[in-house]
Amino acid sequence: MSQQLTGQVLIVGTGLVGTSVGLALSASGVEVRLRDRDSGAVRVAAERGAGSAEPTSDPACVVVAVPPVQVAAVVRTVLAEFRSATVTDVSSVKREPLSTLAASVDGDSLSRYVGGHPMAGSELSGPWAATAELFQGRAWAVTPHAGSSPAAVEVVTALATSTGAVAVTMTPDEHDVAVARVSHLPHLLSVLAAAQLGGAPAEHLALSGQGLRDVTRIAAGDPTLWGQILTANATAVRELLRGVRADVDELLAGLGDDSSDRVGDVLQRAVAGTRRIPAKHGGPARAEAVVVVALPDRPGELARLFGDAGQSGVNVEDLRIDHDPGRPVGLVELVVQAPAADTLVDALVARGWSAHR
Repeated sequence: MSQQLTGQVLIVGTGLVGTSVGLALSASGVEVRLRDRDSGAVRVAAERGAGSAEPTSDPACVVVAVPPVQVAAVVRTVLAEFRSATVTDVSSVKREPLSTLAASVDGDSLSRYVGGHPMAGSELSGPWAATAELFQGRAWAVTPHAGSSPAAVEVVTALATSTGAVAVTMTPDEHDVAVARVSHLPHLLSVLAAAQLGGAPAEHLALSGQGLRDVTRIAAGDPTLWGQILTANATAVRELLRGVRADVDELLAGLGDDSSDRVGDVLQRAVAGTRRIPAKHGGPARAEAVVVVALPDRPGELARLFGDAGQSGVNVEDLRIDHDPGRPVGLVELVVQAPAADTLVDALVARGWSAHR
């Protein structure tokens, strides 16, 4: 069990993640100070309740929430400025800044640094998009290096859990490979799909459905920030892209070849991969089913659907709303545990809904 987070926390960088950390910590009773080169961003973050813009002289913990290319320099600066503070960061790449710090910071100072990375974010940016609930139930990687002090690891772990996140401890190298697989590669694949839309005729795009929106949503992230992230984690990302290229080659060779099952093999491996994604609260994946419900496009219908679904006694694990162009109703996809799907369908149909699996 981690220690209780005590003392003042200074957050350097008041963008989406930094401000969200401030909001979450302030809501849990932690005293937070804010710092940013952009005085307007600090003002917005403070006005939203993320902390105070007043100067600090003795924080117990400093959270560096700046773009990846600035992390090492800012961590080095605050380690020198605050000689007893534990220092962490929220960058999505850990090995590169650590290597830079190890070459320029003495061992005693470096012992107070423990990397961190909350696995939460948004395609939006800035303090205006921040929320205290951003980290609730999400994994927060805590990445101590060989010289990190146990006390500093405890502080960073307590910081993570104080925001509502679930702390997961791993080495910096393990972290970078893991996030390349579960975050950086998915972003690139979304980017590749979205890039194919640029020259598409309007009549093609008129056929767009929720699947396209789901696949391309994260491609709208800040290109400058993502360019920095991908460059910093190039080794791990490059290796995964080689695997993707091999699968693309398999698909190209298999398409149009009726005697080959290359396409089917890739599709089957993809299905197996989706089954390895942990359930929403962690742990092993569970078999799920989708119940599709036609939703009239008028006020109050969604609330009525939720009420009727609740009356069925079936827990809804997730949901999606599909608004295809030209259709007078929306389609709501209710994701439930597979054994409960028929129960939910029967209950909704009995209440007048058009529902099916």
